[in-house]
Amino acid sequence: MSWSDIRLFFQQLFFLCQKELIALVKDPRLKFMLVVPPIMQGFLFGYAANYNLEEVPYAVIDESHGALAHDLIAHIDAAPAFDRVATLTNANEIADQIDSGNVICVVVIPQDFDRLIERGGQAPVQVIADGRNSSIAGLATGYISQIVATWNAERIGTGGITIQSRTWYDPNQETQWNFVPSLMAMISFTQVMLLAGMSIAKEREQGTFDQLLVTPLGPSQILIGKAVPPVLVGLFQALAIFCIARFWFEIPCAGSLLAIVATLVFFMVSSTGLGLSISAISENMQQVLIYVLVLMIPMALLSGMATPVANMPEVLQLFTYIDPMRFAIDAVRRIYLEGATLFDVRWDFLPMFCIGAVTMPTAGYLFRHKTT
Repeated sequence: MSWSDIRLFFQQLFFLCQKELIALVKDPRLKFMLVVPPIMQGFLFGYAANYNLEEVPYAVIDESHGALAHDLIAHIDAAPAFDRVATLTNANEIADQIDSGNVICVVVIPQDFDRLIERGGQAPVQVIADGRNSSIAGLATGYISQIVATWNAERIGTGGITIQSRTWYDPNQETQWNFVPSLMAMISFTQVMLLAGMSIAKEREQGTFDQLLVTPLGPSQILIGKAVPPVLVGLFQALAIFCIARFWFEIPCAGSLLAIVATLVFFMVSSTGLGLSISAISENMQQVLIYVLVLMIPMALLSGMATPVANMPEVLQLFTYIDPMRFAIDAVRRIYLEGATLFDVRWDFLPMFCIGAVTMPTAGYLFRHKTT
């Protein structure tokens, strides 16, 4: 292949990419989809996807009416997250308070609480929590356990073993720090899948696909030209999420923005084959949407964004190795929160490379098969 042939190849590819970008920008529906959803999802995940329990409405049943019981209740009331909304007189009132959703938990202090404490014994304090949301119930009971432990230590006095906890990379244990940076990988992956999938299907639906085939462009040029614009759009949306995380939620970025961009570009390029494969086998955009939804939900669940991969059954952990989103989210989180370098996350690039090495030739084969 001569230099003029190479130049012509890239010149034709440039014009095809330019045509695809113009088509994306001029379509009012796509223009709305490219700008509004990622910004809206960035704010929604930042505020709504919050595992921190900011407010705990609770009720108290004090059967002891002693000084020690009163002091313990005062410690719970003084905690910033706790809001006592009811003081009950007997256990029969607990069900109504929990069933109605007025309280997350009820603290029950037994009748002989003060007497047992003064004799040096252990006095049980019962915490009845609303188990319809197990994570919130667990957090609420954990908070109360910490308050009781602190109250016990203050009453007994200092000395012995003290615990000073520190949390690396997320000092206040805020779930925003975990979720919002991860959105950079998830949003970009969604756009690559959706836009790459709809590109060829849209041409078929509008009747322009046959015109594209009679141009001097080869199948490889068409595939690359259809892949580059979604990658650019995904990168733009990922940078929008980065700005929301860094400047709105003020989540400090410990790593390099260039390393994050390099990771996202590699991830999107390696994942483009999935979207192009979907586009090659789909006859219209409705089929693309169905395929994307069927794939995206399990891939998001297996990515480790919401729940750790180590907590999944071993069979599902094996399936995560064919999910490129898992490795992209891990790399982006480590770079953003830990300050990791590209060398530190190099093992996340290997699975993404393998996935791309399989999906891109598959997309090329399906494309040639459908066009012959």
